[in-house]
Amino acid sequence: MKLIGLNHLTLATANLPRSVEFYVGLLGFKLAARWEAGAYLTLGDLWLCLSRDEERASQEHPDYTHYAFSVEQDDFEGLATFLRSRNVIEWKINASEGDSFYFLDPDGHRLELHVGNLASRLEQCRRKPYAGMEFFD
Repeated sequence: MKLIGLNHLTLATANLPRSVEFYVGLLGFKLAARWEAGAYLTLGDLWLCLSRDEERASQEHPDYTHYAFSVEQDDFEGLATFLRSRNVIEWKINASEGDSFYFLDPDGHRLELHVGNLASRLEQCRRKPYAGMEFFD
C-alpha cells in the first residue's frame, strides 16, 4: 500500500462567493459544483474544495503552510504582473530555485506560483544543499 499523489486540497473560506470569484476569475479554475457551504473547482487534474468557515476571518496564519501551483516559465512574469495589478498581497519574496510568486487569497491562504518541479529543486540542492540535507535516490 502506498500513497500515489495529491488527491485534493480543501481550504476554509470566510466568504465563499468571494473565494470562488478569486479562484475562477483570477486563477483560471473551473467551477465543477457549488453548494451553500462549499464549492468544488478543478484546474487540470487538481481538485480544490472551498469550504465555508465564518471563523476563518479571525484566525492568524503565521506558519509556512502554502499551496503551490505550477506555471510555465513563459507565462510566469505575465501572470505575476496580472496578480500584482489586481492588488493581491505578496507574503514572501522568492529565495529558492525556480521563479516563484508568493501571494494570499482573500481568506489569507498562502499560495505560490512556481516554475520548476521536484527534480529541478533537487538538482539545485545537490549543488547547494540545505544544512543536514540527505538525498535518497
